[in-house]
Amino acid sequence: MNFILALENAFAANKNPENAFAMAKYMKNNFPFFGIKTEERRRIFKEIWKENKEEVSADARRIALELYSKQERELQYCAIEILIKELKGNYKKQDIQLIEKLMLNNSWWDSVDTIAKYILGEYLLEFPLETKKVIERFSNSENMWLNRSAILFQLGYKQKTNSAFLFSECLKQADSKEFFIQKAIGWALREYAKSHPEAVKEFVKTSNLKPLSTKEALKNMS
Repeated sequence: MNFILALENAFAANKNPENAFAMAKYMKNNFPFFGIKTEERRRIFKEIWKENKEEVSADARRIALELYSKQERELQYCAIEILIKELKGNYKKQDIQLIEKLMLNNSWWDSVDTIAKYILGEYLLEFPLETKKVIERFSNSENMWLNRSAILFQLGYKQKTNSAFLFSECLKQADSKEFFIQKAIGWALREYAKSHPEAVKEFVKTSNLKPLSTKEALKNMS
């Protein structure tokens, strides 16, 4: 694929070993990096994408999956950004399989959170009748990242947020000892509190959440 090869070559030509070391360390050494910071990465990425626009649009899913299978984290970020743009308004029902594959591979908070909000969240807006089935399956999974995504998928919904869904998912995971689950509960509630602070206060008051979840939920309240 011309696009993937061009992107890999461009990133390799702009690699920064010092940055790469620091970025990998920040991500607990789960992934290698080229060492290209976000602004520069996106600039290079957009240039290559623009030059290969037809190729990417015609085969976005396969290109994204191939990029996501690469070692360097910057290429995985590009895969996610392609899907966010190319699939919005064009999801197919079976794309939930693709979404789940992304969640379960190369999993860490940076990728999972972005996928949950901008891909899973968008998919379920386009297929609302799938929401209950998908979120129950993710929430009941033994995979912590799927659990986290079930809590966070409504982050961009604002007034479209289904509070009953949000609160039930938080309650389901309230006893979790996982740091990333406790943080997700707090983050999701804090976001909802921007428009419904009293509802969140009451929920936190009566739900016996973990201290970290409570602290994060109420962080911006007086």
